[in-house]
Amino acid sequence: MSLNSLRSRMKYRISRSKKTVFTPKDFLDLSDRDQVGRVLRQLVKDESLIKFGQGLYAKAKRSSLTGKLIPIKPLPELAVEALRDKLKVKVVPASDLERYNSGQSTQVPTGRLIAVKGRVSRKMAYDGKSIKYQYVS
Repeated sequence: MSLNSLRSRMKYRISRSKKTVFTPKDFLDLSDRDQVGRVLRQLVKDESLIKFGQGLYAKAKRSSLTGKLIPIKPLPELAVEALRDKLKVKVVPASDLERYNSGQSTQVPTGRLIAVKGRVSRKMAYDGKSIKYQYVS
């Protein structure tokens, strides 16, 4: 693969990375913010990445069942990775998950409620499913 263009260098970096979530900040050493944003939009259009929040992108694949484009990890895992690694927010177990794990409840949590310490105003959603936050002190 020739690494002449910014697009090819970014695509190569994404393919070699063990991370699933990317932000434009991950590529600012290659070019300026405008060009990086343009290439990220192209990669979303070419179905190499999906956008699941403002400035949040994830690796994508085709579903073997439906043929639709889906992230390679479930949305709750993407959200936790984005919060913890990219946005530097402390993530703790949600109260409904703790009740289920301790046997106090038989209701299985969806995983789309994420408990965080501090405030988060970032919306994360994909394909009609969104992440809600539980604020813990």
